[in-house]
Amino acid sequence: MADQWDRLSAGLEEFELYLEMASDEKPEELAEVERAHQALEHELEKAETAALMSGEYDRATAILTVHAGAGGVDAQDWAEMLLRMYLRWAEREGLKAEVVDVSAAEEAGVHSATAIVSGAFAFGLLSSERGVHRLVRISPFDQQKRRHTAFAKVDVLPELADEVPVEIRPEDLKVDTYRSQGAGGQHVNKTESAIRITHLPTGTVVACQNERSQHSNRETAMRMLRSKLFELQLAERQGRLDAVRGENREAAWANQIRNYVLQPYTMVKDRRTGAESGDVQSVLDGNLTSFMRSWLEARARLGREPVPTDGGGAAD
Repeated sequence: MADQWDRLSAGLEEFELYLEMASDEKPEELAEVERAHQALEHELEKAETAALMSGEYDRATAILTVHAGAGGVDAQDWAEMLLRMYLRWAEREGLKAEVVDVSAAEEAGVHSATAIVSGAFAFGLLSSERGVHRLVRISPFDQQKRRHTAFAKVDVLPELADEVPVEIRPEDLKVDTYRSQGAGGQHVNKTESAIRITHLPTGTVVACQNERSQHSNRETAMRMLRSKLFELQLAERQGRLDAVRGENREAAWANQIRNYVLQPYTMVKDRRTGAESGDVQSVLDGNLTSFMRSWLEARARLGREPVPTDGGGAAD
């Protein structure tokens, strides 16, 4: 918080300096004033958003996974579009995002993909994205150019600190190695550096293929496994799966948290908060913070995570 206050103070001083020096006759100076003003507004928004962080793991690194749902090839393409959206969002927010595993689909898109996002309040912000996301558009894979609906599910877990107790016995693990692959099935390298770990008692599977070193991939996969097993422990202890990730819903009709409509009109609308935007392309390019902020405000107001309250039709 002290660093954030320092950035706000420095931004305010910079804005005031440009404001004093600016001349109406010099457009380049007015442009600097506008740039400084936008930077100051962005820092202020980040400070206000940080004040809404009340969850136990809001400051943690986030493990984000996107799964294609109902909708065939369109759903696989939609899953890849969502992954790109979150990577662009992380870049906008100055967060570090690494794609650690991709299961590429044959025709287009991905079956699933996992990224680790680190930086200030990564998990707290991405918690708002957990759930089913629905896309309505003219399908680029339909020769008759008909409108299609596709679904994808976003799952987000906090990466746990080492002191959080999670027991993992070596004899309970099955470790497989394979060649890393990128989108479209292209080999990242020619050695079996990718790691897939199966926790035999629970059937939990994690994989990592982003590094050329098998050792590095194994370390990352073990961190992901710890988080998933911790989630299961909470579920057993509390008798519910929504302890850290919200209600588990099938990636199909009427379960979505947010609609992205490209045809017959353009609109993104969140069914939990009512937040919406008519600039779908901007949202898909990572302009998501306003939706996250609305979710955090609703959580603070309700004392719990907001849930969808309206209908699931295209108009919503």
